[in-house]
Amino acid sequence: MSRLFFLLAIVVAIYLLVRSYGKKASEQDKSVTKDAAEDMVRCTHCGVHLPKGESILADGHFFCSAAHRDAFAKRR
Repeated sequence: MSRLFFLLAIVVAIYLLVRSYGKKASEQDKSVTKDAAEDMVRCTHCGVHLPKGESILADGHFFCSAAHRDAFAKRR
């Protein structure tokens, strides 16, 4: 009878370990997805879409490169 309780305790311990590992893995996946999302903007000159963090902001317009910013400024 004591062997049965010992075996049951081992099975419960393994189940709890696997369950807690699954929760930690899913929480990490959610945080990576949340952090990876970034707003996209459109280059005023050529129309290409790029992440806002990689764009160049000038006079309220977004540009994909300094050359496009300068070309747009000359056009005005």
